[in-house]
Amino acid sequence: MEATPSPTGGTSVAIDSDVLVIGGGIAGLTATLAAARAGADVRLVSYKQSTLRNASGLIDILGYLPDSDGPVVDPYAAIPDLPSEHPYRIVGTDTVEEAMALFDDAAANYRGGHTDANALLPTHGGTIKPTARYPASASAGLASDERDVLLVGFEAMTDFDAPRAASHLAAADVPFEVRGVTIRFPGDLRADAKVTRYAKLLDTDGTVTVRGRDRPVREALAERVNPHLEGEGRVGFPAVLGDDAAGAVREALAERLGAAVFEVPMGPPSLPGLRLEDALFDALDAAGARFETGNPVVGFDGDGEIEQVYVEKNGAEIPYAADEYVLATGGLVGKGIESERDEVYEPIFGCHIAQPDDRYAWSEHDAFGDHEFARFGVQADAELRPTDAADDVAYENLRAAGSVLGGYDFAAEKSGSGVSIATGYAAGRDAAEVVA
Repeated sequence: MEATPSPTGGTSVAIDSDVLVIGGGIAGLTATLAAARAGADVRLVSYKQSTLRNASGLIDILGYLPDSDGPVVDPYAAIPDLPSEHPYRIVGTDTVEEAMALFDDAAANYRGGHTDANALLPTHGGTIKPTARYPASASAGLASDERDVLLVGFEAMTDFDAPRAASHLAAADVPFEVRGVTIRFPGDLRADAKVTRYAKLLDTDGTVTVRGRDRPVREALAERVNPHLEGEGRVGFPAVLGDDAAGAVREALAERLGAAVFEVPMGPPSLPGLRLEDALFDALDAAGARFETGNPVVGFDGDGEIEQVYVEKNGAEIPYAADEYVLATGGLVGKGIESERDEVYEPIFGCHIAQPDDRYAWSEHDAFGDHEFARFGVQADAELRPTDAADDVAYENLRAAGSVLGGYDFAAEKSGSGVSIATGYAAGRDAAEVVA
């Protein structure tokens, strides 16, 4: 540690590491894991908790190409067709594959790594989504499976209208019959109960009272579903079927229902997202990485090379020094990129973001049009180092990863998680190589 002047006055001791990752989303977590497994002393700092709790838990590499008629079958084969500024083109197909191998090792409860092809999964809205990796809890719900499906919704969970979702799936010409029913979840859970409350009750197989009789909740839930079954081979529930004992919950329900059980990915708050967050943080622990959340990076020292950053803690600005830095703070939604009426900017290091001078050129009139703002982000060189307006490297020891990068529309492409994992992996790996 080195004593340095503090911007708030006095002298502070800089907290040192080989690599400092800024941002706690999936890009930051992947960068930290890649650097730690490569032998670097790495620390992650994040202002907010991971955004994975707001994600479906599905991991997309590339679902759609611009102007395509349907979903991408093999996302790796489609990468060469992307524009040269796309993050996948910058890191290369081989790096994307290596990054997904790292993810597969860290998230052992995920499926899809056996093939390069996308899987097709039903969503809670009744659409079919192409995705590269999916939780084991969703695996019996694949749209390519021809077994008939009964979707089960709970009265208190209005985010999942099972009959409507079933109707939409049927209209999508899936290769199976599908129906939806809504039942009351057994017990006395409040109408506004959190998804974790359902999960905890099912994890422990807690006791619920049904018609004046105490029953284990898994048994009671199965008994409420059984009268609605008409020979379906699969039953889909909202994604609340346990947390620590999710596999045991599904097995118990499947045995009592005589059908495979799967979870339908839901919107936030997302239990599959929370499970994935736990798995990744467990992997960081095992790799010896250090991490802390709740404190923002508010400034830095350096010109052409970052010397240290300042993290605000209880009104004080604490210096953190490293040899290499990774910026993984998110995009416009995650506040890694800020905007005003006449400017879009990266708030920590002031990294350049190309944008039309005319604000009205930032978007199209059509809500689903080709919006310029969707591709706003930091431009980077072949090593993911941010570049300035003249395409020169802004900081020699800074790399960018995830949705803070520009050059792609993750919402339209269904590529957000994949880009975050691929660029996070590349940034962490390359940073560790420099300090080795």
